[in-house]
Amino acid sequence: MTAAKNSEAQDELTIQTEAENIIIPPSDLWSDEPPVESDLHREQIELLLACLKWWWRNRTDFYATGNLTIYFSPEQITTKDFRGPDFFVVLGCENRPRKSWVLWAEQGKYPNVIIELLSDSTAKVDKGAKFELYQDTFRTPEYFWFHPDTLEFKGFRLMGGKYQPLEANTEGWLWSQQLELFLGIYESKLRFFSLDKQLVLTPEERAAIAEQQVEELKARLKGLGVEIDVSE
Repeated sequence: MTAAKNSEAQDELTIQTEAENIIIPPSDLWSDEPPVESDLHREQIELLLACLKWWWRNRTDFYATGNLTIYFSPEQITTKDFRGPDFFVVLGCENRPRKSWVLWAEQGKYPNVIIELLSDSTAKVDKGAKFELYQDTFRTPEYFWFHPDTLEFKGFRLMGGKYQPLEANTEGWLWSQQLELFLGIYESKLRFFSLDKQLVLTPEERAAIAEQQVEELKARLKGLGVEIDVSE
């Protein structure tokens, strides 16, 4: 074998060896979040998810979840650089179930909206370290926090690379450009409101209202002497 061919063979072996040593980072990772602080926190997350998923029931280009780990290490290391917001929404992605949000498996997409639920033990981090993380690293366009016990509520929008406080409307609600919905407090819960200021209901709330309307209609018809046969 000539020196040139030997060199070519060695180069080929090196390429093959390097290819065999490539380590592909895992992307199907389980979430690593502790339980939420209280029943109020859990119920609040479930409420936000139920309302938004119903409101966007015909959309397939978003992912909304709560208390789920986001893995975002630039080196794609799974044992560092991860956070689990209480509630977050990513736009422009596939709407499907996930075990966690793994940045390198999601075209590098960070959340468009994050909501943290404050507690006495987490408020300092939510207003400090997480605020800076979502502003400087995630570059999340909108960040809100809400305290289920004290009802403290505040929101920020990323402007010029820094979070600026959002101004409330006359109802005390904050407008989300990303969601095209208001966020505000209703009956001690953080809720969504439409552009025309209508409360975004859960499927259960809608069913209850529909049932009430049916009963009211039955009562009016009975008052007019109209008998309704509901046996069928």
